[in-house]
Amino acid sequence: MKKIVPKVRKLTSRIFNKIWSLLIDGFFTLLPICLTITIVTFSFALLKTVLAPLQNFTIPILSNIPHNEIIVMLLIIFLAGLFLKSIVMRSFFNLFEALFSRIPLVRPIYLGIKQLVNAFSPSDNPTFKKIVLVEFPRKGMYSIGFLTSEFSSQLTPADKHETYYSIFVPMTPNPTNGFFIAITENDFTEINLTIQEAMTLVMSGGIIQPDHLKK
Repeated sequence: MKKIVPKVRKLTSRIFNKIWSLLIDGFFTLLPICLTITIVTFSFALLKTVLAPLQNFTIPILSNIPHNEIIVMLLIIFLAGLFLKSIVMRSFFNLFEALFSRIPLVRPIYLGIKQLVNAFSPSDNPTFKKIVLVEFPRKGMYSIGFLTSEFSSQLTPADKHETYYSIFVPMTPNPTNGFFIAITENDFTEINLTIQEAMTLVMSGGIIQPDHLKK
């Protein structure tokens, strides 16, 4: 009888460990799916709340379509992009933007958001020129940085005859915060990443890497 008890306990422990292992595996398998569904559902509900005023625009063709306010929003965005291709509309928008940016309390908020949006937009003249690797915040430790422009020579020390570049080093997981540094060309290395890939890498803390790097 004394020999049977340890065997029963050992078998029970193995069964319990197996069940616990399966529960852990199932939990971490379903967690990304559940979180994704939750975030998408919350974002969709939030978007519908924001776009609720668009339901006042009664368009006969769209009246019977569920969530037609989203279609109206996409239509407005499309028409805005189409109109801004026109030189006349572009000039009118630039005039409106100039007037809008002169409002004292609105100016810093609008210009800050505009610069941030332009930095990540796939335009012909992106704010971020290159994705670089810099030795920051100390020697032997490297960070991803975004080269924005050539640093003004008037701001560099008089005894320095090298060209300095402005580098923005984003923080994880919020890349809108970070550090601004000015270094020479010898102090950074350009790396083969797009702006979107670099941002994804920074925001995920290095967990999500581009597919071409995995290969």
